[in-house]
Amino acid sequence: MLTELMIKIPSEEPWSIHIPHLIIDVTCGFLITLALRRAYNCSSKHAFKTKVASHLILLLTATLVWTQIKWVTLQWLYGNGWLSMTWFDFGTWTSASLTMLLTWTAFYYAIKIYLDNLEQTQKAAEATHLAKESQLKMLRYQLNPHFMFNSINAICTLILKKESLQAVNMLEKLCDLLRHSLYTDPLEKVAIKEEIAILKTYLDIEQCRFTDRLEVNISVDEPCNDLLIPSLLVQPLVENALKHGMRADQKMVITINVEKTKTALLIKVADTGKGFNDNKKSKRGIGLANCEQRLKLMYGNSHRIEKGNGKSGGAWLCISLPINGLQ
Repeated sequence: MLTELMIKIPSEEPWSIHIPHLIIDVTCGFLITLALRRAYNCSSKHAFKTKVASHLILLLTATLVWTQIKWVTLQWLYGNGWLSMTWFDFGTWTSASLTMLLTWTAFYYAIKIYLDNLEQTQKAAEATHLAKESQLKMLRYQLNPHFMFNSINAICTLILKKESLQAVNMLEKLCDLLRHSLYTDPLEKVAIKEEIAILKTYLDIEQCRFTDRLEVNISVDEPCNDLLIPSLLVQPLVENALKHGMRADQKMVITINVEKTKTALLIKVADTGKGFNDNKKSKRGIGLANCEQRLKLMYGNSHRIEKGNGKSGGAWLCISLPINGLQ
């Protein structure tokens, strides 16, 4: 529209011709670009050379058609019959039409490339998100058989020892764990008070197993209760402490502290067991490894895991999560 006005304003044609001719001209140009857009889409699957050749043919054809429409409508508005164009008029009008169609084509492909890149970026982000979800689910489901096997094995041991009441108690607690596992989405975060509740259920099972050889102290700051963390995050860490740190002839004390600072949530697990072995790479089962992988997928580099041995023996581990991702 602006281009046509810039061409027509300097001319000597009366406005009674200008206005209707401008409307017809712009309308025809719009319809031609719609046809070109459809033709460009149809030729997009062809080979590059074929596509370039077809685009040139389409542009030249559209230019000639548009130029003839402009000329015929102008003569009709003046009330003239058919008048052939001079070579000067043909060159001037055709070059103007070609310039506008080339400019439109350039804008069309610039916008198309931008939108295609944006779509590819969105698809890549969606694929990454789906892959991350699948990996998180895999890691969570990998934990479930782990503690299930240990718990069932402990129940079998009690049955062999003919300690039926303890076996029934453990079985009931195990059912609670399984119910929680089945009805909790692996990608869903749970409140800390819920995580601690299911942790206590697990510890009740282990308490039946170890009796007076196990002592657990849990301390949770009141402001932390409603903060959200990945489900079954703490339980595997406690299980690892029992499995790899428990001495056969010694009582074990496990201390769990959950506290909040201005910028982070701190989850600390300490025990009085064997501690990490400094002579070789510390490894405490799949629970700790899965915990590290899950947190890396969910929080990236904004989380921190520290671990070591206490001065008086035993091992400690501290997870730091960003407070702004837990509300």
